[in-house]
Amino acid sequence: MSDIQIVAYDSTHSPAIRAIREAVFMQEQGVSLALEFDGRDDSAIQVLVAVDGQYVGTGRMLDDGHIGRIAILKSHRGQGLGAKVVQALVAEATRLGYQKVYLGAQTHAVDFYAKLGFTAYGDEFMDAGIPHLAMEQFLA
Repeated sequence: MSDIQIVAYDSTHSPAIRAIREAVFMQEQGVSLALEFDGRDDSAIQVLVAVDGQYVGTGRMLDDGHIGRIAILKSHRGQGLGAKVVQALVAEATRLGYQKVYLGAQTHAVDFYAKLGFTAYGDEFMDAGIPHLAMEQFLA
């Protein structure tokens, strides 16, 4: 059973957020520490997903509606947890009255985000040496 929580980037939750992002983005994808931890986490809305009491996924949304840092540990992928993280962030954006949310999707994940209601726009771009497409979703 999974549990999705909106959390603060505080001493209770930041160690789990950091560990997940370090495993996924830094160790698996080779993103540098400076790029991954950009100093914006304290002011971001954070989500953690737990399975059987263990944190296995995370994501964040900045105050301008930019969703990012969606990461699920390799051992728990393919279970719909990434979608739950994105849906929780979109629901929070809707609750807060945002007009839209947007993200930079790694090109391999474009279909994943499209199924969640995001639309790609613009040209492919590189971020941390990884190809991305900009995507957005307008909220009701």
